[in-house]
Amino acid sequence: MNFEDLEVWQIATHLSTDIYRELMSLKDYGFRDQITRSSLSIPSNIAEGFERGSQKECVTFLNYARGSCGELRTQIHIGIQIGHIKKEKGEGWKEDARRISSMLSSLIKTKKRFIAENN
Repeated sequence: MNFEDLEVWQIATHLSTDIYRELMSLKDYGFRDQITRSSLSIPSNIAEGFERGSQKECVTFLNYARGSCGELRTQIHIGIQIGHIKKEKGEGWKEDARRISSMLSSLIKTKKRFIAENN
């Protein structure tokens, strides 16, 4: 299976693209840099995990992607509070990040089961 075929990767890529576009003109470069890096980290780690040689390595990178979802949600919360992100837009992004995190949890569980059954 190619990572590009995964719905979770597609949603994460769309979310990252939307964040980049929405915050492109934000003058707080530190904040913009951090939130775009965490959003980019999600689909990138999914891709890297699937391109690795083992299921165990894949799980590791899927966990990194899931961790980046939490990092991103935190930054969105802060962005809304300091006025960098419109509340409605930010709430949508947080919901997308929660959905991605849930999908990753299911994928991780499935892969761990596969690893256990094949050892």
